[in-house]
Amino acid sequence: MIAEFARRRVLPSPLVRTAPAAVESDVTTPRLETRQLTKRLPSGGRELTILDRIELAIAPGELVAILGPSGSGKSTLLGLLAGLDRPSEGEVRLDGRPIHDLGEDALALLRREKIGFVFQSFQLLGNLTALENVLLPLELLGRDRAEERAADLLAAVGLGERGHHYPVQLSGGEQQRVALARAFAAEPPILLADEPTGNLDSATGARVLELLAELQRRHGTTLVLVTHDPAVAALATRRILLRDGRVERVESSAASPAPSR
Repeated sequence: MIAEFARRRVLPSPLVRTAPAAVESDVTTPRLETRQLTKRLPSGGRELTILDRIELAIAPGELVAILGPSGSGKSTLLGLLAGLDRPSEGEVRLDGRPIHDLGEDALALLRREKIGFVFQSFQLLGNLTALENVLLPLELLGRDRAEERAADLLAAVGLGERGHHYPVQLSGGEQQRVALARAFAAEPPILLADEPTGNLDSATGARVLELLAELQRRHGTTLVLVTHDPAVAALATRRILLRDGRVERVESSAASPAPSR
């Protein structure tokens, strides 16, 4: 049952600490890259272009914020980078390897090994407690002291006393924090997050930003965050502004990407 959940993408894909079978990127190969990436959807008898020929190259260890008004294609781009959706045209490459045309099983394995995803809609398993939701990817990976790590992560996002509660017993902001703790659990080489602080109060949001920064600093994690939060955008080495499905501009900071694994 657990394997079926993971295969069908009910969970953000947990990731292993050890190197995956796929070739790791070097300093000259982008961790994530898109080439002429385009997404169209049918709408009222015509095609609506959601993303239009997006060209991006994200270095290992980089923290990139994707910004833009509602409807600009931010969440669609994030889903394509994770292999959760298929492009209409163009390519998505991870460590130089095209992933947009992989089969579902190969994509599920790739996500499990390399990509963590925080959904805007949380995607918690309703029949598991908060602690069990965070614990699940660690148990799947056979990690030592898994329950202790899961409990520590819940405490880090301010939910140390809520581990025995089920998702239905938690507020939207609390569910988001559980989803974040679960995404952090396996220390993924790549973490993609859709509005990671969107439903959080300022104090909890600040703590989540600290966790994101620590993940990048300690493990060279590549972070791609969709956000409207200026505090999140300020952490980024680059800020990519989308408008009407296209890259309107790219802003860079003086910070350098963290050394990657």
